[in-house]
Amino acid sequence: MNRLVHRDRALKSLTEYFPKDCLLLQKEDLIPYSFDATAIFQRLPLAVVFPRHVEDILWLLQWSKSNHVSIIPRGSGTSLCGGAVPAENSIVLSMAKWTKILEIDPANLTLLVEPGVTTQAIQQEAEKYSLFYPPDPGSYKISTIGGNIGHNSGGIRGLKYGVTRNYVMGMEVVIPRGQVLWLGNKCMKDSAGYSLKDLFIGSEGTLGIVTKILLRLLPKPKARRLIVASFRSLEKASEASSAIIASALIPSAMEFLDQKTIHCIEEYSAAGFPKESEAVLLIESDGHPEAVQEEIIQISNVIKKHEPLEIKIAEDSTQQEKLWSARKVAFSALARKAPTVLLEDITVPRNVLAQMIRQIQKISRENGVEIAVYAHMGDGNLHPVFLANEKDSQLMTKINKAMKEVFLYAIELNGTITGEHGVGLAKKEFLPFQYSKESLELLKEIKNVLDPDRLLNPGKIFD
Repeated sequence: MNRLVHRDRALKSLTEYFPKDCLLLQKEDLIPYSFDATAIFQRLPLAVVFPRHVEDILWLLQWSKSNHVSIIPRGSGTSLCGGAVPAENSIVLSMAKWTKILEIDPANLTLLVEPGVTTQAIQQEAEKYSLFYPPDPGSYKISTIGGNIGHNSGGIRGLKYGVTRNYVMGMEVVIPRGQVLWLGNKCMKDSAGYSLKDLFIGSEGTLGIVTKILLRLLPKPKARRLIVASFRSLEKASEASSAIIASALIPSAMEFLDQKTIHCIEEYSAAGFPKESEAVLLIESDGHPEAVQEEIIQISNVIKKHEPLEIKIAEDSTQQEKLWSARKVAFSALARKAPTVLLEDITVPRNVLAQMIRQIQKISRENGVEIAVYAHMGDGNLHPVFLANEKDSQLMTKINKAMKEVFLYAIELNGTITGEHGVGLAKKEFLPFQYSKESLELLKEIKNVLDPDRLLNPGKIFD
């Protein structure tokens, strides 16, 4: 009873501080905030708060400490690792209304935004000035830049352009001890002390609440061309992709689809991928038109040495967009095949990609579960997709076993359990297999220094 009384008093103080349009308390309003895109985790928060300004966040941190209620920072809830799922006795702090583009500076190639701005809106704003924001996670239309920072999101262009971390020049962040910090600047070079901003990139909202982000932009490439190559075996596809990189050619994207994914895409959108192929590569070059044309020819010549079934060069931008759209609906196409679809995320060195994919196929057969694979082939980032049914406990037991085997084999190949989705709830049990005991303790020490009372997103990354 005392606990319930304490909770009611804590929630009452929220209603006294926040106006009605900044606070959700009814169960039916809380349900959409009880889960994220992970599908298998869910917990109802005590409340959802929409802060109006930094002062609200500072007040909430003090309220959180006084009432022993944790805070779960949230953008648009597209996390694929359970990173935005509420903890026990927690409230959600939604930054979804922080959608202002504060400044664009073409002279310094920077953009200052609030954390609720979507990745797509950032790309569109940059294009108004013939500039370019490269990171493009699959959820770019709805994912927020705050969430991208929390998970260090990547995407299709990672091979040539890198990931979110490579484009964050500065940030304003509120830390649990009640301080507002500005970290970074507009300078391309800065060797002054530790790079503190990098601590918060990939931290999944466990160290601080980001309230402003200074992003680096690039000049927009003037031309893009796309090659689609199909192969009878995934080994030949892997050899071709490695040979392209070894030839000092760096495409802007190099994507892989396995046969199961190809068939599902063809049923979904009839993109024209050959169903008899075991693997398809989509390879894009961008830059100056003449340079792009030359690079496309060179890439085609490399591919021809690895026994492709077919090589197609997109004739125009319309065909190019159709093919890229087909790649981008891979998850949706696979999602039609099962009641529950679990999109996973590992990265291995490029030279063992075929070995990793073959092992996934073996794990699939031995455990009696369906796994499709598509990948950012150029940077070694694979997405095994588990076709599941969360209501079938026997199947879920098999899938959990298969997942563990996939993660452990990736680590065995000197890879990582996550390339861009994060650890969250979904993968924290596997972190000790990737990190040494000493390294894991250092991570926990950093958390304890910045958040000694464990106010922010507890239970994510590690317990």
